Amino acid sequence: MNLVVDTSVWSLVLRRSQVEENNPLVQAFRSHIEQGDGMFLIGNILQELLDGIRLPRDFQRLLTLLEPFPLLELTRETYVAASQLRNICRAKGVNAGPIDFLIAAACMDHGFPLLTADRDFFHIANCSDLVVIPPSMN
Repeated sequence: MNLVVDTSVWSLVLRRSQVEENNPLVQAFRSHIEQGDGMFLIGNILQELLDGIRLPRDFQRLLTLLEPFPLLELTRETYVAASQLRNICRAKGVNAGPIDFLIAAACMDHGFPLLTADRDFFHIANCSDLVVIPPSMN
């Protein structure tokens, strides 16, 4: 299975001084790695992960760890779909940031579920075809 891993999950696994191995999202991440699933990034997620890293060696270490995970290609249509999705969700009372809608639109465009800890995506999924895993987390 191919999936997109959101910043919130990558942070739990790569940016914490101590990884909480009992966290269900960390366990889901590890399970997908062990199964050999295709795990993808979006450029905005990569940027969020690298932002704020103070030491150049830590920045390079994180960049190296993320290198094997490909970026999904975003097209003009993906950006348009993100705006349309945001308008649909806002009409239903669901608000989130524009990057969240871009991530959701990219997942839907590619037919990939999203592994995330960010509750905004569960709300977006209720208004759209976005698939969020694990579904038991909402």
